[in-house]
Amino acid sequence: MNRKEAAELLGHCTAFDNRQPSAAAATAWAAALNDVPLDNDTKAAVAAYYTTPPKDPDAKLWILPHHVRTLRSKIRSARLENFQYEPIADETPQEFLARYKGQVQAIASGRVAAPLGRPALEGGPTREFMAELEARGWAGNRTVNDEGTVEAELIDSVRRSGPLGLECPVEACRAAIGRPCKGPGGSDKQPMGKPRLNPHRARVRAADGEAELAAEERLAQERAIKARSEQFLARQADDIPDAEILNEEAAS
Repeated sequence: MNRKEAAELLGHCTAFDNRQPSAAAATAWAAALNDVPLDNDTKAAVAAYYTTPPKDPDAKLWILPHHVRTLRSKIRSARLENFQYEPIADETPQEFLARYKGQVQAIASGRVAAPLGRPALEGGPTREFMAELEARGWAGNRTVNDEGTVEAELIDSVRRSGPLGLECPVEACRAAIGRPCKGPGGSDKQPMGKPRLNPHRARVRAADGEAELAAEERLAQERAIKARSEQFLARQADDIPDAEILNEEAAS
């Protein structure tokens, strides 16, 4: 863009923002847009700038050379969205570069109509290819029924291992998959107490595939644990020395 073309572009901008172009402004714009021609896309960039509302409704729109350059590039790039190069047989690298550049410029400038849609791949995989996939356990053609069987299988396949990979069977806990078990106590908003460092034994047994204990066996285990606790507390009490009884009268 030379000085004369820049002056014409500034006159086009005047119709939008009522600026007062000058010779100095034309010289500056020509220097800033020296590699941008004055064409329909350049003027369309000005129109695009003034049809976009500013972020601040009270701000005044005032287009600058870099706005023209950026918006013109977007206008031309939009025409190339579905572009695909059309090669010829046995072309040399030099022929490829020349033809590619020519096709891009022709579509970007609007001289050649832009492709309306992106070409889609046609045909399907060969029978041999499908057989190889199925031999490796692929079942991509399965349909999903209303009960969501396939979704359930996928959830099972990604479920984490260990006790946290299943819901806690303890009735007072019932921690969800992936959530730690909680101890007794708590409040109305949080019925269970703080998270336990270790999962409940019933959850560990379930993760290991062990059968759940019967009611009598659980009761026997609870009694054994209680008995060991009482024995431990009794030993602790025996180790505590008798408290010295002070004679208040002697002390006084």
